[in-house]
Formats: sequence, structure tokens, C-alpha cells
Amino acid sequence: MNVLVDHNLRGHAVLLSGSILSGGWLDWVDLRFITFDEMRLPVNSDDRLVWQLAQSNQMILLTANRSMKGENSLEQVMREEITSASLPVITIGNADRLLSDPAYRERCATRLVEIVLDINVYRGVSRLFIP
Repeated sequence: MNVLVDHNLRGHAVLLSGSILSGGWLDWVDLRFITFDEMRLPVNSDDRLVWQLAQSNQMILLTANRSMKGENSLEQVMREEITSASLPVITIGNADRLLSDPAYRERCATRLVEIVLDINVYRGVSRLFIP
């Protein structure tokens, strides 16, 4: 499963990836973090474009702070465009804590892996918070 990493979470994704690797989770799940740069997506892209790109490429969007107000806010886009086949947006509950607290980071990594392993259960769910 490919995970589109919001532009401000690249460092977070590196740490999550390390936790997933060291935990042996890659034996159980194929998980790859994709950056905005890899997708040629400008960092100032609005939430609608980011969500649509993730969905059209069958990627989970990993975020921490996407907008909740306005016609192109992530919340509005999901209300308008979500279907039963849509992949969820995964939101890190406390991005700063993920950077500074190894136990919290491990819980986030484990929860992300659990979601990916059962991804079909979560299709059509708009947003999931981790851990």
C-alpha cells in the first residue's frame, strides 16, 4: 500500500518507516511512503487536489493538519466526494509527540500497519486518527 505523506510530515514518515522496519512489519505488509515531490505535487496544493490525487492513485493520505474550513478543505472534499471505495485519510493525532516520544511513534506505526492490513474494512471511512 502506498501512503501519500503530507508535505510537512516527511521527517515523521522517515521515523515511522524506521519503526515499521525495525518492528518486522514489512514481513506482513507492503507499505511505501510517497512524498509530494515524488508525485510532482506542489506543497501549496489545495486539499481537494491532494485528496483526489491520493484516491486516483489508490494511496492513503497521511496528514496532521489539513484544513477543515472552506470549499476545498479536506473535510468538505470528503463530504462531497467520498464513496464506498475511497481510501481513508490517516491523521496523526499529535505530530510533535511522534517526533519526541518513541513509544507513541511505535503505537502510531503499529496502528498504521493494522489499518493497511485490513484496508478493505476502512474503505469508505473518511478519516482515521492514529494512534
